[in-house]
Amino acid sequence: MSRFRGGTGFARPENALKRADELENVGQKQAALQALHDIITSKKHRTWSKTYESIMFKHIDLAVEMKKRNYAKEALMSYRNMCQQVNINSLEEVIKYYLRKASEKAEEAQTKAAAVTIDVEDLEEDASPEDIMLSYVSKEKGKDRTDRELVTPWFRFLWEAYRSVLEILRTNPKLEPLYAMTANKAFAFCLQYKRHTEFRRLCDILRQHLTNLTNRYRENREAQPESLQMHLETRFEQLKVACELELWAEAFRSVEDIQALVTLAKKAPKQQMMATYYARLTQIFAVSENHVYHAYAWLKLFNFTKAYNKNMTPGDLQLMACSVLLATLSILPYDRNERHGDDAQAEQEKERIMRMANILGFAVDSKKDYKNILSRGALLGTVSAMNILAAVPPEVRQIYELLTSDFNPLELCGRLAPLFEKLKEAPTAMSAASPVKEVSLAMYVNSLKQVAVLRLLKQLSEVYSTLKISSLAAMVPFASFGEVEAIVVDAVKAEFLQVRIDHRNGTLHFGSQQLESERVRTHLSVLARRLSKALHLISPAAPAEKEAKRAELIATALVKVKEEHVKANARKVMIEKRKEEQEQLMQQQEAEERARREQQAREAELAEERRKREEAARREKERIERELEEKDAEEARQMLEAVQKKRGPGAKVVVFKEGEKLDKRALMAEAMTERLKEQQELERKMTKMAKQLDHLERARREEEAPYLEEAYKKRTEEDRKLYEEQQQELLAKHRAAWEVDIVEKQRLSIMLGEKEAFQAQIISRREEEFQALQVERERRLEERRRQLKVEREMNRRRAFVDRCVAMVEAREEALLAEARAAEEEKRMQEQAEMRRKVEEEAARARQREAEIEAKLREEKEAERNAPPAAGGGNRYVPPRRAGDAPPPAASRPAGDDWRSSRPAPAAGGPPPSREDDRWGSRPRDTGSSSGGGAPPPAASSGSGGGASKFVPPAMRRQMEAEAAGGSAPASRSDDRDRPPPSSGGGGAYRPPGRR
Repeated sequence: MSRFRGGTGFARPENALKRADELENVGQKQAALQALHDIITSKKHRTWSKTYESIMFKHIDLAVEMKKRNYAKEALMSYRNMCQQVNINSLEEVIKYYLRKASEKAEEAQTKAAAVTIDVEDLEEDASPEDIMLSYVSKEKGKDRTDRELVTPWFRFLWEAYRSVLEILRTNPKLEPLYAMTANKAFAFCLQYKRHTEFRRLCDILRQHLTNLTNRYRENREAQPESLQMHLETRFEQLKVACELELWAEAFRSVEDIQALVTLAKKAPKQQMMATYYARLTQIFAVSENHVYHAYAWLKLFNFTKAYNKNMTPGDLQLMACSVLLATLSILPYDRNERHGDDAQAEQEKERIMRMANILGFAVDSKKDYKNILSRGALLGTVSAMNILAAVPPEVRQIYELLTSDFNPLELCGRLAPLFEKLKEAPTAMSAASPVKEVSLAMYVNSLKQVAVLRLLKQLSEVYSTLKISSLAAMVPFASFGEVEAIVVDAVKAEFLQVRIDHRNGTLHFGSQQLESERVRTHLSVLARRLSKALHLISPAAPAEKEAKRAELIATALVKVKEEHVKANARKVMIEKRKEEQEQLMQQQEAEERARREQQAREAELAEERRKREEAARREKERIERELEEKDAEEARQMLEAVQKKRGPGAKVVVFKEGEKLDKRALMAEAMTERLKEQQELERKMTKMAKQLDHLERARREEEAPYLEEAYKKRTEEDRKLYEEQQQELLAKHRAAWEVDIVEKQRLSIMLGEKEAFQAQIISRREEEFQALQVERERRLEERRRQLKVEREMNRRRAFVDRCVAMVEAREEALLAEARAAEEEKRMQEQAEMRRKVEEEAARARQREAEIEAKLREEKEAERNAPPAAGGGNRYVPPRRAGDAPPPAASRPAGDDWRSSRPAPAAGGPPPSREDDRWGSRPRDTGSSSGGGAPPPAASSGSGGGASKFVPPAMRRQMEAEAAGGSAPASRSDDRDRPPPSSGGGGAYRPPGRR
């Protein structure tokens, strides 16, 4: 009904504000809040005015007083949409007012809770029936219940106010200063009241907002330096609060956020912030017991402070230098996580180290070995190069020398023990200018002891092969052998030492020790080799047999070598094939794994969306249930107030916990009945008890008075007699002991001279032994120095020889390269000369060919223009070849036979081909004359005489050849099959097809 009456029916916002004041005056705060809420969230009212600011202030007062955080959040979101384009300062004032009111209510509730706990009217009064019933339905007692009833609801309201404001302000760049201020207030709230869970949630919220902001900046590429600097300052405050709350995981996440912002921002952070950043890093890595990163953080803090903080005192710099040096020495000389199972784990380790290097502010090269980027050796080199040793006190410098350079295993731990004790007593306070408030050098003692034991064992392994456990325990005064054994096991597991502990014999064995299982595995082969050697010594083989056997083995090897070579090649091919198959399989597996990960990511996204929907539904359901429970609790309180008014002003009222489910009617009935019964019973008991105690106390005091007097006198007399007896006994014992001491002194005084002589003898003998041992030690050291000097000289000479050999080889290589270059140039010149000659020859050949073709064309023109032969009629007479002789005279009359017109072959010339038989002689592309090719003679004008019968062309050519001079018959092929006659003009002409 209140929604209808105070809703959107107001035409002007001033009317809604007046109506809310009227409803509040008559006690209807819920209706007043609803009226203001409707006017703020109405779509009709979208234009901002000053009246809406007054409405928001009134709305916030009512919402805070009634703990309606959802009303406040919805109203603020609507008001933001209304005024963000017109007057953004109004929204800022409203939000500040909202946070201030919520903080005041939380502080007021805490003050009331403290007053309720302390202010009790009557300490002897028993608990009220209401308190008894609450103790049955709740397990909490006293202050805890009071805090949950009074403080916790307001703390929850204040926390929700911070969350709502951050959610509202995250999307408006103009309100980023207010966003940062709200985040800092939320940090202060979590720190003041030790709210660890809320701090984690706050960090997650801010990280999500930062991720969205970063993505928007990367998409639009319009990152503003002021905005990034503000977020960076907020993350520094977050890091500080996380360290003070000892939430180290959140502190490290804050460090990662800071690194991401520093990378994104173009402007470097303030120097004071960076000093605080590195100081917090030292705390984080110290808690995580990561000595490498802890030492690097101290080194970075020392360099940064020394360079930029001019107010540091020499004492502060000395303590910081000691921290750098001791943190570096505390690093174990081996890495427990050095061995990785596969390349994927190694790549992950490399990425982790690179990420940590970026966090620590060290620029590294990704191409270098990632194991040497952040390591103990690199850090020791940096410390030596920076001359930090000059800034530390002598005892710390002595610790550094003992753990890095000195070689004295027998006295190492003995000399370090008093130095460790001095570290525990070192001062820890720093000046106000230092970014670190105090420095505790005692925290490095345990790690330094472990490093000292490892160095002791390493030096002992270079000197001894076997050592007694008792001797080792005597060398380490600051640790038991159990602790030393644990250190040895860890070092052997990391393959830093090779030590085997024999508890049966009480010894330690240094060096590569073979396990019993390996001995059992190879004992048969060792036995076979030894038996074979013994047999050879007993009955050695004859030389002839040995040579024959050797020759046989060589022959067998020569026979088998090809087969083994083939097998090796086949095996190589098979291995390559298997490698290719394995690579294909790995690629396929990677593709499947990638597809599986993508599928899992999609499923995870779907599951996350489903979870968010379920979470939203659950929260809505819880909200509805909570509102119903609040309504029931409000009704119960109203009923109890009514009962209180009826009972009178002096009665107490049962106080319910917020959200507690109780039956109002049963609770009231039970409470009233129980109170009535207890009140009646209490009055009866108190009356009876008062009478009994009065009479009993009076009678007891009257009867005990004479007995007390008599007992006091008797006890006084007994005490006096006992004191006198004890004094007499003490004097007698003292006298007897004095007499015995006098006699013993006289008896021992006669041996005083002998005792002094024996003492002098022992001291002189030990001095002689000490001098002899010292001389022997100096001799060994001198011999060692000479040996090292000789070795260094030999190494220098070897290095010189190697350099000379390398120079000679390089010179030989250069000469060979020059010779090869000269030969190659000569060969190229010869090839160019040959190509030139071939091209000239081809040009001459083409010229000759052109001349021949020109002559042939002239011959054709001459034949075409010549007159026809006599008696030939109109019959076609084919032209003869070039070089053919005119046919002989025929015996038959002209025109008697068709063969009479056929020209006869010349003597010694080639017979006509089959084509000539069929079609007559044709002009050819190639000529066979030796003089450059003479033109063929003109056709005979007379008729030639042929045979009386048909003769095959092949037989006719053979006959003509025999008649010409007995030469061999010509081939059936044309003139191209015969080689052309040579001439003295640089070679005979060849057609293009025969070149």
